[in-house]
Amino acid sequence: MTLEQRRSLLIELLSDSEESVCAAAAAALERLESLQDLEQVISDLKSEKRGQRVKAIYAMENIQSAEVFPHLINLLKDPDADIRGAAIQVLGAKAHPKSLNSLVKHLKDPSPAVRVHTAEALGHFSDVRLAPYLISLLEDADEQLVVSAARSLGLLGAPDSVAPLAKLTRDRRTTVRVAAVEAFSKLPLKG
Repeated sequence: MTLEQRRSLLIELLSDSEESVCAAAAAALERLESLQDLEQVISDLKSEKRGQRVKAIYAMENIQSAEVFPHLINLLKDPDADIRGAAIQVLGAKAHPKSLNSLVKHLKDPSPAVRVHTAEALGHFSDVRLAPYLISLLEDADEQLVVSAARSLGLLGAPDSVAPLAKLTRDRRTTVRVAAVEAFSKLPLKG
């Protein structure tokens, strides 16, 4: 059955008398279109134009298929920091546990922007084991990296973040103090 025949069948089923069949057909049609979009996106990733590649990476955020993850993780090895940063942002938004190890490695990326994107991305994972990695960034000289790490610590809600964030509320940099206060307010109360 060709792709177009599959699509036609699913469109017909959208009019089925049973609501559950209609819902299943709608979900299947969405997945089919998503996979078709994925083929185009993968093709766009091979473009010589950075803008087209970045656009393709961000398009992957809306594609609901496990097939996007190998491509996104592969992009983490790209020599272009903008490409790595975009892939990290999408991986963070998707928060797939299997991408976590690949992401953590980029906390030491040579690009400051990539490190910032990584710290932000880790906040999307509900894994308090990430707290030590983020806490270690709170002493960094890069203001935006410290802000991103503080925000992510607030999102993680790790109890061992309380003291480091409290210390950060006395930082000389205003944006760091604001991020620390906001993150601090999101942490659970002990005991």
